[in-house]
Formats: sequence, structure tokens, C-alpha cells
Amino acid sequence: MAFLFGALLGLVLGVAVVMAFARLENSRAEQRRELLKWLNQELIKIWPFVNEAASELIKTSVEPVFEQYKSFILASIHFSKLTLGTVAPQFTGVQLLDSDSAGIIMELEMQWDGNPNIVLDIQTTLGISLPVQSGDTMPAMFSDLELKPVGLLEVKLVEARDLKNKDLVGKSDPFAVLYIRPLSAKTKKSKTINNDLNPIWNEHYEFVVEDSSTQHLTVKIYDDEGLQPSEIIGCARVELAGLQPGKVKDAWLELVKDLEIQRDKKPRGQVHLELLYYPFGKQEGVSNPFASQIQLTSLEKVLKTESNGFDVNQRKNVIMRGVLSVTVISAEDLPAMDVMGKADPFVVLYLKKGETKKKTRVVTETLNPIWNQTFDFVVEDALHDLLMVEVWDHDTFGKDYIGRCILTLTRVILEGEFQDTYVLQGAKSGKLNLHFKWTPQPIYRDHERDQ
Repeated sequence: MAFLFGALLGLVLGVAVVMAFARLENSRAEQRRELLKWLNQELIKIWPFVNEAASELIKTSVEPVFEQYKSFILASIHFSKLTLGTVAPQFTGVQLLDSDSAGIIMELEMQWDGNPNIVLDIQTTLGISLPVQSGDTMPAMFSDLELKPVGLLEVKLVEARDLKNKDLVGKSDPFAVLYIRPLSAKTKKSKTINNDLNPIWNEHYEFVVEDSSTQHLTVKIYDDEGLQPSEIIGCARVELAGLQPGKVKDAWLELVKDLEIQRDKKPRGQVHLELLYYPFGKQEGVSNPFASQIQLTSLEKVLKTESNGFDVNQRKNVIMRGVLSVTVISAEDLPAMDVMGKADPFVVLYLKKGETKKKTRVVTETLNPIWNQTFDFVVEDALHDLLMVEVWDHDTFGKDYIGRCILTLTRVILEGEFQDTYVLQGAKSGKLNLHFKWTPQPIYRDHERDQ
């Protein structure tokens, strides 16, 4: 009897909780509808003023760009009419993200079925005036009104680490999306790495740069959900203005939930990129790193053309073959691996696409080992390979993993020789001091064989 009474009481309480939750949700939904109604009414009132101000701002910002990029056929280009129309946008959704004594943060969804009226007045050097209205098909002769490319951005998506797990069972299946302009034809997508929160992609992409001072590269990491929509893990952005032309930038970027609203401070992992910006010819205020008066590195010598220019297409036909010499100098501040607070570290090195592994000697009972050992690797395609450097702790009955570094070879190809310090990934602490030297033996692809 007591069991039946308890079951009945539990059922009644469950139904009451569900009903209370449903009533609360209905109340919140009604509040959101009222807020959206008020916002839309206010937007309709101020839209004429917003339209006037926004139209003038667009006109004053875009017309100088037209003048900068017009072709020799065109004498002038300007807006003879520019208005965003009489129809105001409509807010279709609202979500309260955060609130405190200083204010509230809302996320709004907007839809705009506007009726803009834009007319371009194009004057040719022949004295012909060609008005072009929005909605008209632009003649083919004016296709060069698009922003002209000023350079090429080489991006290597190396890896990610410590990604936030979005799956309840197992681990996320991450893939990356990269773009400068968010257009489907200009967006790159990586392969999916299944069940891995520390994926290694080692994929290379090229992006056309139209304005290095204002454009940026966006990277978004998603969890592949199969037939369901992919769920974003995090995103990051690199301002192209911060890149030095002709110099490799190796960057670890912190992933965030939203690039515009920095409200979520929870860790989402990091993504590892290698960036290299090539300007086309000389740019004002920027010296051309491929000019003849500057000493050429091995990669530049191979890709240099007779006309003192940089042939982008030729770079695709080059296989950077050579000998990579790696000197493992020392390590610093390694984590303790035994009860005495010491470790017996050694280093293992190998190429991602190779089979041969090299190993240093074991240095006993130290957290700051010194090796000074050099190893040579014959690299068949250096632009698309990775050097894996792992640090292990030697034990009597085996070995324990400490951490690793994953390195691209682009910098050593460009600079020929350098020394640097690298933080160990996956370790509580520790750094590796390494020296690199490259002896090139570049060859060209056999087009007939490839076909």
C-alpha cells in the first residue's frame, strides 16, 4: 500500500513540475514576443533617419574605393542614387545572454526584405554615360570593378589541441572551415578527424588577399554530427595587417565561442596555423621581400622568375626535397616523472610522412637535460611534411610519455638555418631548444606522369 501511495505521489509531483515548467516557458515566450513587438515598432519609427545616415556612410566609404580600382576604360564611377528603401528590418528572435547592474546583453535575429534603390553612374573615357541600377546585370567589360588582388596568403592548418568535447559518448569529430571572405567559392574545409580532441590535419590552403590592411582570416572548428547539423566548437581570427610579408608566422590561436561577443570565457582549445603572406609586386610603404637586391633564400631561388617576379603557379609544381639537420640541444623545466622529483629524459624525432625514427641518448636524473646531438633526415616533400619531436622518460621496464612538439618545415626552408625554443605540448611544463639547418635539393613534378 505504501508503495502504491509513493508511486501515485511521485506521479502527481512529476505532472505538477511539468505543468509549472510549461507555464513558465509560455510566460517567457510571451515576454519575448512583447519585447520583439516593441523593438520592431521603435525600429520602424527611426528607420528613415537610419536609412539616411547609413546611405550617406556607404556612399562616402565606397566611392573612394571605386576611384582606386577603376580600369583605364572608366573615367569616373559614383552613386547617382543610393537609398536602403522604406522597409525597415524586422527582429524575429531574441535571447537574453547576460544581465547585471550595468546592463543586459541580448542576441537578436533579424530579417530584412528591403526595397533598396541603388544607381551607379559610370562615365567612360569615350564620354558615354552608363547608369547601372541594382538588379541589372553588370556588363562583362566592368567585371574588373571587383577589388583587385594584392597578394596571396598561404595557410597551413597544422593541428588543434585540447578541444572542447561536444559529444556525450566518445569524443568530437572535428573539422575546420577557413575563409577571408565568407563566400562558398572562397571557403576552405578540412577533412574530419574522427574521435580526437587533438587532431592533426597538416593541410595547406591558398587565399587571395584584396586588402591586407583590413581583411582577416577566420577559422572555425566544428564537430561533425553526421546527418545532423555540425556543432561549432570554437573560432578564431587573424588580422592580416599583423603579418610581415615574406615571413612565416607560426601561431597558436585561442578558440572562442563568438568572435563578436566575448562573453564565454570557458576554454575551447587552440588551433595551430602557419601563415605566410606574399604581396604581388611592390606595395607602398612595404619593401618587396622577393626583390633582387635582397639575398634570396633557397625557396625564393627556386620560385624566382626571369622577369624578377614571383610565379605563384610555379610554386605548385615544385617539390622541396632536401636534407634536414636537427640538433637537439637541451630541454628546460621538464615535469618530474619519479618519486625523487627527477626524470630520465630522451627525445624521439621522426617525419610525419617518413618511417625512420631517431633517438637521443638518455640523460639520467635531471629535469634540465643537455644532449647536443644532431640528426639528419632526407625529406622528399618538405612543404607538406611535419617534424614530430617527442620527449619520453626512460624506465627500467618501459618508458613514459612527457610531451611533444609538431613543427612545419616552411621556416627552415625560407631561412636556411635557425635556432628556437618550443613549449612542450601535453606536458605540465617544459621547453625544448632546437637548431635547424636545411640543405635543398629542389625538383619539379613530372606533369606527364601526374596526368
